[in-house]
Amino acid sequence: DWYALKPEYDTQRKVEAAFAGKSSAEDAALCEGLYALISNVLFIPDPKQPDKYHPRISARYDYLYQTLSEEEKRAFDALYEDYYYHRHNEFWYGQAMRKLPVLVEATQMLVCAEDLGMVPECVPWVMDDLRILTLEIQTMPKKFGLKFGRLEENPYRSVATIFTHDMPTLRGWWEEDAVRAQQYFNEVLQKDGEAPASIPGWLCEEVVARHLYSPSMLCLISWQDWMSIDERLRYPDVDFERINVPSNPRNYWHYRMHLTIEELMGCDDLNRKIRMLITHSGRD
Repeated sequence: DWYALKPEYDTQRKVEAAFAGKSSAEDAALCEGLYALISNVLFIPDPKQPDKYHPRISARYDYLYQTLSEEEKRAFDALYEDYYYHRHNEFWYGQAMRKLPVLVEATQMLVCAEDLGMVPECVPWVMDDLRILTLEIQTMPKKFGLKFGRLEENPYRSVATIFTHDMPTLRGWWEEDAVRAQQYFNEVLQKDGEAPASIPGWLCEEVVARHLYSPSMLCLISWQDWMSIDERLRYPDVDFERINVPSNPRNYWHYRMHLTIEELMGCDDLNRKIRMLITHSGRD
């Protein structure tokens, strides 16, 4: 179907402004519908060359892509893969090798790249040349076709972690998608039966331990995920633990520790458990 939006609603920012202050369910549904219509395109014009187009990021998740024939999907996928992952490799590699060596050599600290999401083919070339550590998150596997990464296959020159500031914590990730949590419970953790709706402390401890035992040079466990292993101490509201929601411009970095340092120093059972996990994994 072809359609044209009125000028006052033809961008997401204009839609946001038009619905500012409107909170009814009808207005919310209409606003989301307009957002979906605006993004429901496969190609967008180049701002400098309007007669040329490039594939829109994540277009394959929209309704319009689903209406294509299998042959059309294959053609679009080929264009998409080439544009985002191959066509500009030499350009981006040259840019990186002109700028990054200066930054890497300016410090004695180890450098880690946030090589997640859409990563062009040239990124590993640069990281290998400059000995930059990769970031390994099990729920964001880098091998095509995998639902979850295999911790035992993490490269040594890497940092293993459970989530970043832009992602939900372990507990939040578990509760936001029951189907995915069930797959992780059965396939990764090798547990039988139905996954618990909320991940218990003993299971959080196992996930943390698996990361500590991975071959990654460094393993960074967040405060929230350390606390998740003790059901008496972890914060009751899972959503409160999240640091940032990048898709929500009104989400503020409001997270704060709910225990003082003095209170934490008195948590003997938790401190012993953390010390044991670190020591037994050889990371002390």
